[in-house]
Amino acid sequence: MDSHPRANARPANAHRPATVGMLCAVAYAAMLIGQIVPPVQGILSYDPKDVIVVIGGFIYGPLTAAAISVIVSFVEMLTVSSTGPVGFLMNVVSTCSFAVPAAIIYKKAHSMKGAIGSLAAGVAVMTAMMCLWNYIVTPLYQGVPREVVAGMLPTVFLPFNLVKGAINAGLTLLLYKPIVTALRKAHLVEESASDHKGKVHVGALILGAALVVTGVLLILVLLGVL
Repeated sequence: MDSHPRANARPANAHRPATVGMLCAVAYAAMLIGQIVPPVQGILSYDPKDVIVVIGGFIYGPLTAAAISVIVSFVEMLTVSSTGPVGFLMNVVSTCSFAVPAAIIYKKAHSMKGAIGSLAAGVAVMTAMMCLWNYIVTPLYQGVPREVVAGMLPTVFLPFNLVKGAINAGLTLLLYKPIVTALRKAHLVEESASDHKGKVHVGALILGAALVVTGVLLILVLLGVL
C-alpha cells in the first residue's frame, strides 16, 4: 500500500460508520451461528459475537465496542431472542465486560503482548461480572432460590464463563489480523505502524488455536457429551 495516499482518496475515518455497521452485521451473524450450540443447564448459551465486538473495540476503542454490543443485542432481542429485556441486559453486560476492558488495555498497550494481556483481563472481568449478575438476576428471572444459584456459581457459572471467554479470546487472536488486513486493503481502516504489517505472530496463532480447541472440548464436557 502506498505510504502517500492519493489526493482523491477519502480518509479511512470517513468510512467508520459503514465499517461499524458492517461489524454489527457480522456480529449478528456470528450470534446466529452460535445458536447451534445447545445451552448449558438450559440457560447458559455460548455467543461468538463477542469476538467481533472486541475486534471492533481493538480497531476503534472501547466506546465502539460498547455501541456494537448494545446495537446487536437489541436487534437480537427484537428478532430471535425469547428472553426479552432481561436477556438483552445480560447480553450487554456479558459482552461489554469482556470487550470494553480488553479494548481499554489494548489502546494503551498496542502490541501482541498487549492484545493477549487485554483479552486475559477481559475474560477475568467478564467471568466475575457474570457470576455477580447471575447471582442477582437469575433468582428473579428463573424463580430459582438464591441459595441454589449460589451453589451453581462455582460449578456452573464460573467454569462456563471461563470457557466461553477462552474460546472467544482464542478466536480473536486467530481472526483479528485477517479481518483488519481485509479492512485495510479495502481502505476502510487506517494503517497502524505498531501493527507490524505482514508479520505473522505464530505464537499468538498457536495460543489462539489451543484456547479454541481446549474450550470446545470443555464445552462438550459441560454439555455431557464427553
